[in-house]
Amino acid sequence: MLGTEKGYCATWLRKGKQRGQAYSRPFPRCDCSSVLLRWIFGAESIELEAYIPFMRTSYSALETYKLCPQKYQFQEIDRIRAKKSKAAVFGTHIHTTLRYLFSQDPLFPTLDEVLDYFRANWPPAEKFDVSAEEKRLYQESGERIIRNFYAKNAPWNFAVVDLESHFEVLIEDARRRETHVLAGRIDRIDKVGDGFEVIDYKTSRTLPSQAKVDGDLQMSIYALGLQRRWPHVAPETITLSLYFLKHGEKLSTKRTADANAATQEDVLRTISEIQRKQETGERFEPVPGPHCGFCPYKPICPAWRHLYRNADAPPPGEAEVQAAIREYFDIVKSERQAAKRLGELKDFIRSYMEREGFDRVFGDEGFLSRSVQKRFAYDFEKARAILEPLGKWEEVLLADDQKLRIVAKTLPPELQAAIEAAKVLVKEYTVIAASMKKIPRPEPEADT
Repeated sequence: MLGTEKGYCATWLRKGKQRGQAYSRPFPRCDCSSVLLRWIFGAESIELEAYIPFMRTSYSALETYKLCPQKYQFQEIDRIRAKKSKAAVFGTHIHTTLRYLFSQDPLFPTLDEVLDYFRANWPPAEKFDVSAEEKRLYQESGERIIRNFYAKNAPWNFAVVDLESHFEVLIEDARRRETHVLAGRIDRIDKVGDGFEVIDYKTSRTLPSQAKVDGDLQMSIYALGLQRRWPHVAPETITLSLYFLKHGEKLSTKRTADANAATQEDVLRTISEIQRKQETGERFEPVPGPHCGFCPYKPICPAWRHLYRNADAPPPGEAEVQAAIREYFDIVKSERQAAKRLGELKDFIRSYMEREGFDRVFGDEGFLSRSVQKRFAYDFEKARAILEPLGKWEEVLLADDQKLRIVAKTLPPELQAAIEAAKVLVKEYTVIAASMKKIPRPEPEADT
């Protein structure tokens, strides 16, 4: 077991100094007196040499990676500072106001006092750059949220245990012999009966389905954090809630011990994927989508940077590429029109061939032929009766036609025939095939 002279500085770990380094290499050692890493995070001691902290991450960072790896690189690896969106600044101000509401125990503020706090602490213009009209709309929305929330959530009716609660979970990757720190902050924790309720406020307009809440990664990570803080608390007694402030709706879920273990594996898989990309130099690909509308990195993102190019000083070759783009889309349009017309012609010619009983029709440029194509699938119950006594059934348990064909080739001819006889027709359709080979029209026969 390691002694404290080789341990880690608890202060360094908790404050996360030089946090950016933690994404690409282990936490640095320090010579100051410290406690064992396991003790710091509320678990049993481990041999620190076997599990060196490698990455310090959070739910928001992991969620950013899953949403868009390129944004994760800009934000978490390159550490490029970006201005918060208007929605994010507004959401933070609402969170701060609700924290004030519950932090004055036992002399809780009145509704008017909470509204006064909301107005008096309005974010400064350098942080919240909005027009006068936008400011009015945001203030009206915020006051409406606070009034509705206060009416349904009078603070004296709740046993609040903690606000803006910071947690750190130590996650071990035994395969890579590494340890990672998963950090987060919970808006509110209440004592409810024999258990606890984790509450996270949301100011977004969208209200997710219950199924999405049941699988929400943020809630799963919060469950891990609370269990690490209070190991004696059974997972089933922890309620996890998302409170959607604009709608006044609270959606709740729970996590079992098995679900918590699955969350840990999911986190480790994501971390391993990030590590692999950093180690191999693989790109952190951008994933364009609706979220791009709120992304501060659009002007430098490879998926959008061309749109932000300087029109007065275009890069070399810009005129040529614009011409190529126009030509490309002209061809695409032509191909689409041609494909539509081609389908119409095929339908017309096929109807004519079927009506007249022709298998081939000829023109000056070539000929068209029609044939009936049949697709078969095996009756797997019959095939099983043949293969199981031979010990071959295990090889096609996934009921895959291709695998069954491969296995059938290894059988004696009589059994191959029996397998073929087990096929049933599942689809039949007509295919029109074209050939560019020109067939000359025959000369008419002379009269005798």
